[in-house]
Amino acid sequence: MKHLDLKGTLRVTGRKADVNSVRRDEKVPCVLYGNGMENVSFAIDAKSLKLVTNTPASYIINLDIEGKQYVTKLQAVQYHPVTDAALHADFLVLPADKPVTMEVPVKIVGNSEGVKQGGKLYAPTRKLRVSALIADLPDELVVDITPLQIGKQLSAGDLSFDKVTIVTPKATLVCAVRATRAAAAAAAAAAAEK
Repeated sequence: MKHLDLKGTLRVTGRKADVNSVRRDEKVPCVLYGNGMENVSFAIDAKSLKLVTNTPASYIINLDIEGKQYVTKLQAVQYHPVTDAALHADFLVLPADKPVTMEVPVKIVGNSEGVKQGGKLYAPTRKLRVSALIADLPDELVVDITPLQIGKQLSAGDLSFDKVTIVTPKATLVCAVRATRAAAAAAAAAAAEK
């Protein structure tokens, strides 16, 4: 999985005025926690945070807070209800020797047999939650839909990847080829010719 380097600065906590001061400086108040360590309150540049939040990709984040290095992931972001500006972000420290759970984008490849016959591809799931060691986490989960016929589907339980465990519920629909009126008409015409 791709790594992204971000820099943060320690911040004072306790008063609302302190948080507002951070936001006026175009920074986002953040907290770092996990792996048995004390919580660290810090601030990160709002533009830098957008490198993580405004992309479909998932990243392992190498966080530098005033010289101290942490391997983390973005755990949660709170957004302003009107402006969509990030108000607060949580970062989770990742253990190097234990499996971690991340959301990884799904990349659909191939030309489905069902689509060639006039069906329509429906792909509601953009990311799947997986568990793996940091070194084994993929950038994306490649799903080949070439053999998928009209009326058939792929669920999270149908997929498997080396050194990666899918944590998303097995029944989660990844993609399906649905019949269209044109496909149904072509099938009826083919049946009538026989």
